[in-house]
Amino acid sequence: MPVAVVTAVDAVLRDAQVASLLLDAAGAVCLRYEVEASSSSLRRLVLSAEGVLEDEQVDLDHPCVSCATREDAVPTLSRLAQIPDVRAIVLAPPLSADPSVVVGTLRPHQGDWHLASAVSVIDVEAAVEDLLGEDTLAERGLQWAVGDARSVGEALAAQIEYAGQLVVDGDPAGPGAELVEHLRAPEQRLVQGLYALGADEVLDGRLDHLIALRRRDARYVEPYGGPTEHGTWTLDLHSERPFHPRRLLENIEALGAGRLRERGRFWVPDRPDSICQWDGAGGQVSIGAVWRTGRELPTTHLVVTGVDAADAKRVRAAFTRSLLTEREWAAGLEPWLGTEDHLAPWLGERDVRV
Repeated sequence: MPVAVVTAVDAVLRDAQVASLLLDAAGAVCLRYEVEASSSSLRRLVLSAEGVLEDEQVDLDHPCVSCATREDAVPTLSRLAQIPDVRAIVLAPPLSADPSVVVGTLRPHQGDWHLASAVSVIDVEAAVEDLLGEDTLAERGLQWAVGDARSVGEALAAQIEYAGQLVVDGDPAGPGAELVEHLRAPEQRLVQGLYALGADEVLDGRLDHLIALRRRDARYVEPYGGPTEHGTWTLDLHSERPFHPRRLLENIEALGAGRLRERGRFWVPDRPDSICQWDGAGGQVSIGAVWRTGRELPTTHLVVTGVDAADAKRVRAAFTRSLLTEREWAAGLEPWLGTEDHLAPWLGERDVRV
């Protein structure tokens, strides 16, 4: 039983795409979830091309994506897969859901069903504001729970970067479409129009979770670039030198503020054993020590996409100012032994003093 995962931040576009797939695939049903942000419950709907088959409220022990998927989606998928007339399932998690979390939770439970693909549906007329604007999910009523502080851009970027198939609705030559071109990897398939994607293209394959995760992994970030007719730009900023911890804090607003999508990795000389992630959208930046280094020192690499020319100049200059100078770098790491850990509030306490 093939299962396709369809995500979006726009309910109308998501539902239109789901309806198109249900009409195109005989025996297909949709398992759709809606979130109640003020409580720990979900609304579960099972739909067919003929209408609503089930409509239930689901109470959760904890209102998060992985819990919702594990506690309800897994048993529901198994139950639906046992129904003789059901031949395929389209899973539509709540708006703003991160498909990497949904799929990561589902993968160990494949048996009577298998994950076939992941689709992201994007309104390119709203893409610039959705991806680069300051709106939070809470302000749009799209947050998972009261504590969900993500921006709309963070949620939509996660969906775009993970999905193997991107369905875009709107002007294919407009600024929003141009921005999506800068953010998508070459291997991701771009489909123009909500009704252009055939059900067989969604349901006949096998979802490669590892390839999708690699696209989202800051250690392997790449600048894809794209057309620039509407002023969209992408910077590929890289250096073998680390960020200076204090100067990074001084420059973090210049590096991360504005209408930007930023991804990448960095390191600091008082933590040579750590690779840190940089993830920003819509003026929000998240940093953290995520991976351990190997035998070689890490490198610093940020890929930044924006639409305002002044932002590109500012970000490039702030990146350079934040790095160790050539003289500081030539002095090696010994001067950093036992120094104050300026980034502990964001990266956590160091495991080992260096």
